[in-house]
Amino acid sequence: MILRENKDRLLLIFTRNPKLGKCKTRLAATIGDQAALEIYTILLRHTAEITKNLNCSKEVHYSDEVTVNDLWDNENYSKHLQKGNDLGERMYSAFKSGFQKGYKKIIIIGSDMYDLKSETIEQAFRAMEDSDFVIGPAEDGGYYLLGMKTLNKKVFANKNWGSNCVLEETLKDLDPKNVRLLQPKNDIDLYEDLVGIDIFKRFIKN
Repeated sequence: MILRENKDRLLLIFTRNPKLGKCKTRLAATIGDQAALEIYTILLRHTAEITKNLNCSKEVHYSDEVTVNDLWDNENYSKHLQKGNDLGERMYSAFKSGFQKGYKKIIIIGSDMYDLKSETIEQAFRAMEDSDFVIGPAEDGGYYLLGMKTLNKKVFANKNWGSNCVLEETLKDLDPKNVRLLQPKNDIDLYEDLVGIDIFKRFIKN
């Protein structure tokens, strides 16, 4: 089995193992663990669908354990376990490893963004032709995408991950002239985030 690679571009996909009661906990507080798991599974499938044909190397980084036979095709995605005590450390470790492998442009995304499309990720890679960093702002004050051509450890440190200040604090760590901002998008964390999205209609209470 030959893994398809592009040694210039690397896409890191951070994902939680889809286990009952272990994913989308803030959403589950409103709609229950089973519905939250079903929604997260939909989001995982969407992320796999929009990334599978991108012209880049792809790594899936699991929260708890690496799964061999799942929706991430072994010919298209290499599989890894996240390393670190918090989200910042885990992202830093993945970026550092990617640069050590020789990749020139590295982007990280999560797996809970139904708004995200292949074209947005491709746009982000192109943005790094003339910018050192690219960020996709999330409407909740975080970000759904981060790309860089050089490793900057500051953006991963001293952040209250999950707060509405992450984007603001990250931008303070960077030179504005070297950052390209993408269009804001809505990630799926709370019940209100489901409203207006057809595929989630059955989870909306009348």
